[in-house]
Amino acid sequence: MLIGIDLGTTNSLAACFRDGKAEIIPNRLGGRLTPSVVSVDADGVVYVGETAKERGILHPLETASVFKRSMGTDREYILSGKKFSAEELSSLVLRSLKEDAEVYLGESVTEAIISVPAYFNDLQRKATKRAGELAGLNVSRIINEPTAAAIAYGMGSKGGDARYLVFDLGGGTFDVSILELFGPIMEVHAIAGDNFIGGEDFTALLTTMYLERAAIAPESLDVRTMGEVRKAAERCKCAFARHSEGTMSCTIDDQPFEMTLTLAEYEEACAPLLEKLRRPIERSLRDAGVSLAEIDQIVLVGGATRLPVVRRFVSKLFGRIPGVLVDPDEAVALGAALQCGMKARDQEIKEVVLTDVCPFTLGTEVMVDNGTFEEGGHYLPIIERNTVIPVSRTQTVCTAQDNQTRVNVKILQGESRMSYNNLLLGEVSVPVPAGPKGRESVDITYTYDVNSLLEVEIHVQSTGVHRKIIIQNEQNRMSEGEAAARMEQLQYLKQNPRHEEANRLQILRGERLYEESTADDRTAIDRGLMEFERVLNRQDRTEIERARKKLAKLLDKIEFGTN
Repeated sequence: MLIGIDLGTTNSLAACFRDGKAEIIPNRLGGRLTPSVVSVDADGVVYVGETAKERGILHPLETASVFKRSMGTDREYILSGKKFSAEELSSLVLRSLKEDAEVYLGESVTEAIISVPAYFNDLQRKATKRAGELAGLNVSRIINEPTAAAIAYGMGSKGGDARYLVFDLGGGTFDVSILELFGPIMEVHAIAGDNFIGGEDFTALLTTMYLERAAIAPESLDVRTMGEVRKAAERCKCAFARHSEGTMSCTIDDQPFEMTLTLAEYEEACAPLLEKLRRPIERSLRDAGVSLAEIDQIVLVGGATRLPVVRRFVSKLFGRIPGVLVDPDEAVALGAALQCGMKARDQEIKEVVLTDVCPFTLGTEVMVDNGTFEEGGHYLPIIERNTVIPVSRTQTVCTAQDNQTRVNVKILQGESRMSYNNLLLGEVSVPVPAGPKGRESVDITYTYDVNSLLEVEIHVQSTGVHRKIIIQNEQNRMSEGEAAARMEQLQYLKQNPRHEEANRLQILRGERLYEESTADDRTAIDRGLMEFERVLNRQDRTEIERARKKLAKLLDKIEFGTN
């Protein structure tokens, strides 16, 4: 039996497709949502879901939650002396969903389609797939959460062909997607997002406000007391859905303290969080080449979209009331179940064709001529983000040095113009005949499929030598500490020729616009930044000011369309 699973940061749920429709599978307690929480006692007994969440109040050090944000990293959670990775904890949640589905369906469940945030990178997607395998499931497909939600919404809508913007704000991640439904085809045009903002952050804000008003330092509280404060903050946040004010009340060190907050005060405090939601929306619209006026439906997905402060933000931003045809908590799971029906070629939906896009740019590292010398470490995009998949693209590169005998191809994922700021997925090396630089040409072909599987093929034109690998592991990955240390060092090095704030501002702005742009605009920004950096190195203030104005004019044209 094949089921669809929404593996969420705060809650998870499963659904199936049978008798011509998608339906949510209840858990063993009769609920539709299973908290993504795991607790382990001293005897090694594992608790999952609502029981683990409840146990976590009394035993916070033996309980883990919000671990989805650490998928694909080296972070370890220690529960009752036992070490767990995020994917191992996720596998326990998935196993619980699998067991509940088997009881409900009365048959063995061996296969699943699991949803992930659209902005999950390669490592995070592979970690999710492994979590499913650890739970005893064959993960036949990884589907983007907004895409799944759009499937559920589009098939439930009677409005015919339409273009959708899916606003997916869950417990820990945010995605926005532009999709179009025309006839039997559901086509994804663009996706963007932020893996580190969600409903949990809106709860954390209330916790911070409460402690500040009570003049209590967070570090002075033990883990259990802090857990009680967070629980009170969650209740207060939910109260705003029904009332114009919320109250938090806790007893700390035998001293009661109560805070009453109006919705207007809370909304004002949420302004920085809401601003973080704006940029992915703007990027997705820009990448899709559409305006807000061309969007027919705004679809809210994820439990955090129930918050009045979020709904008011969306309504104000888009100038209309968003759609709520499908329960925000259940839309992704229902869409994953509908995808199960498509895979099984169920007669009810077998005519539906789904196209998706590559969420991140894939490329390699090259040397470029900066006008003075050959400069290494630059990023060469091969498959641009938001390219419809499956896709195959080829770029030809040449040897960069005299008497070079090997070409080393770094396989990278990301949006930065400098390779070291992107994610290294792997490397391939091929031998080439020694000779003058530029004489040997090498074709690099990237092929990316709907299951986030990347095949890289290297072909030396003169000798016919081929190398091919499939990226499906986590080799060459640095720990968070190593990455942070390296980035700190690189940042120090980058500051040296950029003494003045105005110069640093334009360079950082250019770096940001490069990540937000594609194709010709990226090339123009890269050249503009290299030209400015050459001038900076000459240390002539008059020349630097002139070059800075020229760069600012270029960036204004790209960002605002000005001349």
